[in-house]
Amino acid sequence: MTWGNWTTVHEFVLVSFSELSSELQALLFFLFLTIYLVTLTGNVLILLVITADSALQSPMYYFLRNLSFLEIGFNLVIVPKLLGTLIMHDTTISFLGCATQMYFFFFFGTVECCLLATMAYDRYVAICNPLRYPLIMGRKACAQLAAASWFSGIPVGTVQSTWIFSFPFCGPNRVNHFFCDSPPVIALVCADTSLFELEGLIATVLFILFPFLLILGSYVRILSTIFRMPSTEGKHKAFSTCSSHLLVVSLFYSTAILMYCRPRSSTSPENKKMLSLSYTVVTPMLNPIIYSLRNNEVKAALRRVLHRSLGSKKL
Repeated sequence: MTWGNWTTVHEFVLVSFSELSSELQALLFFLFLTIYLVTLTGNVLILLVITADSALQSPMYYFLRNLSFLEIGFNLVIVPKLLGTLIMHDTTISFLGCATQMYFFFFFGTVECCLLATMAYDRYVAICNPLRYPLIMGRKACAQLAAASWFSGIPVGTVQSTWIFSFPFCGPNRVNHFFCDSPPVIALVCADTSLFELEGLIATVLFILFPFLLILGSYVRILSTIFRMPSTEGKHKAFSTCSSHLLVVSLFYSTAILMYCRPRSSTSPENKKMLSLSYTVVTPMLNPIIYSLRNNEVKAALRRVLHRSLGSKKL
């Protein structure tokens, strides 16, 4: 069907890594499958341990549980289709499927930005205002902050995906990516997209750069407070409570800012794919590893849960 000089597109073709040989695609399949399974296992373990262990019921672990749930959803949106393009060469995705994938990509990405900023605020209050911490970060306040982070993804995902897929598309339907991200999809549009690109810039500032600045501001205050502490032991303990979060933020934002805060022409499609792999595939795997290996409380809780589980089986 056509509308004027435009062809109605019913499906898209994800180029993914089709330019690579079959052997390399098979190797990538097993690599990404391994990462995918490690990601799901690690984040599910974090969820189970925090839920099951009474010692991990503080606000920090409440937000970590939200982050692990988010990473599972993020992976489910991206990785299964990526694996299908590599092993079965199933590169087609329906118009509705592409729109749905883009919606949840923007939804989870926005929620992660806001949730990481919320976790930074939690660490700021814990270190800079320890006496008021129980009052400020009560159960109701934590639930409200988490809910605000989750609801922030709805307008971004809805506006971005609905606006893009309301545009007319030309005959070409090859998306030069391994999932339906906005830059490669908007490149197929046969209309003036300048207003949408302006809206995208505003959304980037509000939901990527602004939370990042809040995180930076929180850590400036945190580090200032830590350096003023009289004892070395106190400094080490305070820094250890936020080092895992700081590392996760660095991994996520370094690639996200390179991807969405640079001019389109400055990065090749191949480099964009590699950057996207970092925050959609690799970072969700590293998060539970970072929080478990660098956090003695999580490791101790994991041992307690395993001990109780094995003890109950013996009985």
